[in-house]
Amino acid sequence: MARLSQVFAPKDREFFDLFEEAAGNAVRGADLLDQMLRTWPDNPDLAREILIVEQEGDRITHDIIKRLNNTFVTPIEREDILELTSSLDDIIDFTEEVSDYMGLYKIEAPMEQSQRMAHILLQATRQIAEAMPRMRDFRDISHYTVEVNRLENDGDRLCREAIASLFDTGIDPMVVIRWKDIFERLEDAIDATEHVANVLEAIVIKNR
Repeated sequence: MARLSQVFAPKDREFFDLFEEAAGNAVRGADLLDQMLRTWPDNPDLAREILIVEQEGDRITHDIIKRLNNTFVTPIEREDILELTSSLDDIIDFTEEVSDYMGLYKIEAPMEQSQRMAHILLQATRQIAEAMPRMRDFRDISHYTVEVNRLENDGDRLCREAIASLFDTGIDPMVVIRWKDIFERLEDAIDATEHVANVLEAIVIKNR
């Protein structure tokens, strides 16, 4: 016997369209941040582009919530829709915070560890975006979630090493504080990708 969610699927599949749009937007933001940290301070306009991506993320989140409020039967449980939406939005928010801090703190040159962490974030968001279409029919996504978890572990280790290095070089305490903030926001963004991966995996398992 078909589930009610399958009966109402044609309309409600638009949730999956929006999830895929949000995942693609996260990749776009991470790609811009990766470019920013590789070329800083030569491309200041990238900060504005990242802010536009963050605003687009807010628009997608609003669209999902509005659709949720106007839909009687959803393709997955409502709390899962909210959790996934919030987690995807977190990736973009933390990405934009890193970009914002680079300008606010008047960073003169990027630290090498920040460039590596931004690239890890880009790789993790790509895994999320590749996994997202498989949600439509709840296919196995373990290949993607394992890779995101591996990348998150790499990001955590790199963040610890980066923060430790700040206290080894005897640099200005204000520089230490600024870079510690940036490293922690990069870590938050990478952690958010792992949270998305965990939510996706739980949804797939629940709906098989």
